[in-house]
Amino acid sequence: MQPIQLFELASRQAEWLSVRQEVVATNIANANTPKFRARDVTPFDAVLQSAHTAMARTNPAHLAGETVGGDRIGIEEEALSNEIGVQESGNTVALASELAKTGEIKRQYELNTQLVKSFHSMMMSVVAR
Repeated sequence: MQPIQLFELASRQAEWLSVRQEVVATNIANANTPKFRARDVTPFDAVLQSAHTAMARTNPAHLAGETVGGDRIGIEEEALSNEIGVQESGNTVALASELAKTGEIKRQYELNTQLVKSFHSMMMSVVAR
């Protein structure tokens, strides 16, 4: 069993969140651009798989996640939204779902930061002894 490098994992997630935030911001900026197709990044599970850091399911009651293969953060065209479909201009950006993604990204950044702070304080308390 390999030790989990929490700081490296948090760094990878922060990088993934940064790319996702950029993609979502681009979608929002092009909401009125004719024939623009909304995009999103591959799930963070793909980044974990590429780092050979698969999340373990230690209890049958835990949710099993589906993973997508890949060796980097990929950007792909987003599935059509049932909310708007393809607009008359050919644009597929649904502003409501893009704004919801920005809130999700913010919460994930905050969680990442809090976990790193907690881990750092635990390490400092051990070193202080």
